[in-house]
Amino acid sequence: MRNMSEGKSFFLRLSERAMEVDSLLCVGLDPHSEFLPEPSAVGARDFCLRLIDATAEFACTFKPNSAFFEVFGAPGWAALREVIAAVPEGIPVILDAKRGDIASTSRAYAEAVFGWLGAGAVTVSPYLGYDSVLPFIEDLAHGAFVLCKTSNPGADELQGQTIDGEALYLKVARLAVTWNTTDNLGLVVGATDPHALASVRNVAPGLWILAPGVGPQGGDLEAAVRAGLRADRLGLLIPVSRALAQAESPAEEAARLRRAINAVRSRHQPARFEVKEIPAGGEHTRPPVEGSISQVDSSAGEILSGAQAALADGLLQAGCVQFGDFTLKSGGRSPIYFDLRRLTGFPELLSQVASAYLPLLSGLSFNRLAAVPYAGLPIATAVSLQSGHPLVYPRKEVKGYGTGAAVEGGFEPGETVVLLDDLATTAASKFEAIERLTEAGLTVRDVVVLIDREGGAREALVQAGYRLHAVFTLSQLLDHWKLTGAAGTADLRRVREFLARYRTEALSGRE
Repeated sequence: MRNMSEGKSFFLRLSERAMEVDSLLCVGLDPHSEFLPEPSAVGARDFCLRLIDATAEFACTFKPNSAFFEVFGAPGWAALREVIAAVPEGIPVILDAKRGDIASTSRAYAEAVFGWLGAGAVTVSPYLGYDSVLPFIEDLAHGAFVLCKTSNPGADELQGQTIDGEALYLKVARLAVTWNTTDNLGLVVGATDPHALASVRNVAPGLWILAPGVGPQGGDLEAAVRAGLRADRLGLLIPVSRALAQAESPAEEAARLRRAINAVRSRHQPARFEVKEIPAGGEHTRPPVEGSISQVDSSAGEILSGAQAALADGLLQAGCVQFGDFTLKSGGRSPIYFDLRRLTGFPELLSQVASAYLPLLSGLSFNRLAAVPYAGLPIATAVSLQSGHPLVYPRKEVKGYGTGAAVEGGFEPGETVVLLDDLATTAASKFEAIERLTEAGLTVRDVVVLIDREGGAREALVQAGYRLHAVFTLSQLLDHWKLTGAAGTADLRRVREFLARYRTEALSGRE
């Protein structure tokens, strides 16, 4: 069995290794049969030993996959044990075995993984509950990574199911936070879904995340690191297997991957995150996380909270925000275009957008939601589904048949509605919708949008007696994208210049 640093939690040792070699690279040891001269336990062992020797200098951790050893029976198990023992002292080993069963069975699994094989941590399934996970984390020197949002195509069939307005994988993440009393429990969240990765980071700001899927599975390294990195620039492992195994020089490829990860880390705003050593024995209470994403002082450059930052990045990645030269509805030209109708093609992102409206709505008094057609309808529907508030919407053209309704949806005259839309620019479409709703006997006091383009809508609405609430202003988004490097400097400069001109023209009455 490999020696464990006495009295140190698994993730404290992992953090120390990450800082020692300035790396978040997790080298996957997956001896696929096509990589081996001949499919055998000896071939698998020798393949992994060569990869360890070549990449140890750059690796934060090694992650052997037990399946590629188990296939060779008893000799395969012996080979796996040799591989784990060959990892240099001080480099944590995570066994990818996806264990999890009733408590007594999990205890036997834990003894095999940590005792006989000598691994430091193991991937586990959470779906039998805490008692099935506990045997893997009772000893703080050993750790577990709970399957949260996996990287396979079918993950959403179960993990993406919504319960009480929240995806199941987010509920798993919240549970893991409460289970992590000895700093030795992390999460597995696929790099193939950066929106989910960012959402998990928001609800579990202090946990380590293992993010597989970069490379052949389609995960983008930069997007994954930006979405999953903790506020202290740690807390994330990027496993890479096939790219290293097939590289002409695994050492050079490992060095390149470390540089690529660190380039993104260098743009991440630092924060105070105290890693405290947990004493062995007795009760263990995880210390409060300092410098979590939502707690970073804005003076350090963090403009948006964790959830807002994830959403701002998601909008950009989904193409809902584009830079260039665009013709506006007014006939004018703009260097930025918001195409929020694209949200219907990104259900997870649409759900995040809807969630962002809820805090703004919680402080308002109203009977129903009302949507501005057409871009506001998908968003308002998602908000209605998450909040339980009933929804109506004014038609652009009054029906000339059937009921002849000008406002669709059940309501009673005299009720108050809050008007939802995607954007606010000049407020013209808001006033059109308000007029239809008012004619139907409804009262409007508040308008809530995702983005205030700062084109005079707020001032126009206030002058008419209405209040505008926005998840983002355009300036906030520009500041965030500058801070993270997500948008080009030239593009951001053109938008700021355009915004300044637009404001001046609006104030002078020429727009």
